[in-house]
Amino acid sequence: MAVTVDRTLLRRMLALTAIAFCLFRASSVAAQQPYKIIEHWKIGGTGSWDYLVADSAAHRLYVTHGQQVVVIDSTTGKAVGAITGLKKAHGVALDDQDKFGYISDGDSNNVVVFDRYDFRIVATIPAGTNPDGIVFDPSTKTVWAFNGHGKNVTIIDTATNQVITSVDVPGKPEFPVADGHGSVYDNIETENAIVRFDARAKKITATWKLNDCESPSGLAIDREHHKLFAVCDGKKMAVVDADSGKQIASPKIGDGPDATDFSSKHQLAFSSNGDGTLTVVDAAHGYKVIENLPTAKGARTMTYDEATDRVYLVTAKFGPVPASTPQVQHPRPTALPDSFEVIVIGRK
Repeated sequence: MAVTVDRTLLRRMLALTAIAFCLFRASSVAAQQPYKIIEHWKIGGTGSWDYLVADSAAHRLYVTHGQQVVVIDSTTGKAVGAITGLKKAHGVALDDQDKFGYISDGDSNNVVVFDRYDFRIVATIPAGTNPDGIVFDPSTKTVWAFNGHGKNVTIIDTATNQVITSVDVPGKPEFPVADGHGSVYDNIETENAIVRFDARAKKITATWKLNDCESPSGLAIDREHHKLFAVCDGKKMAVVDADSGKQIASPKIGDGPDATDFSSKHQLAFSSNGDGTLTVVDAAHGYKVIENLPTAKGARTMTYDEATDRVYLVTAKFGPVPASTPQVQHPRPTALPDSFEVIVIGRK
């Protein structure tokens, strides 16, 4: 029996196929398009630094810097305020109501709560010893402050700004992430592992050893596809299934990483490395490294702004390395005064 072909329908199908192919090709090209340094924002001042976080909706960047958190307008690069009176700021977590921020103030053993409208400190909450990595969990409206020297996590109720409980972890905790559905994850640096918490039960439900991934520090999450990205010494990124703990891939990154982040739109994982590179990993196509962008020595902490597709790094200029002593056998170089800066990376 002969088959009659509707030529108009066939032409339309071929046209739609061609359009779909072009869109796929365009998205693939966009994902592969190299990033570059766009600007340097001079912050100045003195003191150490650690984590930073982008508030996309408010166009702000919160940067920990010594005894303060500097607040920068991410559209202009200008400082618009600061949360001061801290002892040593490590990290910042933001609630999901655009009202409050939470700072892990390591040397004071406190979590400091501030108003995101006028940057006033509204509460100081005792934590464990040296709170460092910190995250807000939207499913339970709690803040989790991981205490670097205490080997535990302090869990805070954001409705009352009171400590709910403290949970021990099996080693030195590093950076945490929350999936938004009741799981919190954290790197355990001294055990080369990731722990998973049930945020509602407030207990560890799994401990996953990493393969060939020493001293994991930064951690990022792909919430849609349930993947974790841990950056480690030895120039490795561990890609881990967030449900089973199975390690899927180990792409090679730069040396001395301390932070990572993830673009859900472009399916890219980033690693900021102390050797002065930003590694970009394509999570949609076999976890291949598509770029090692030269940045600046010491630019090993970062944040990613999904709304603008921009990466922000911080570092400073450094003086010579001091001579070693019996007390400090591997001294670090001293940051030069007023050289602290934000490096802005994007594609246009």
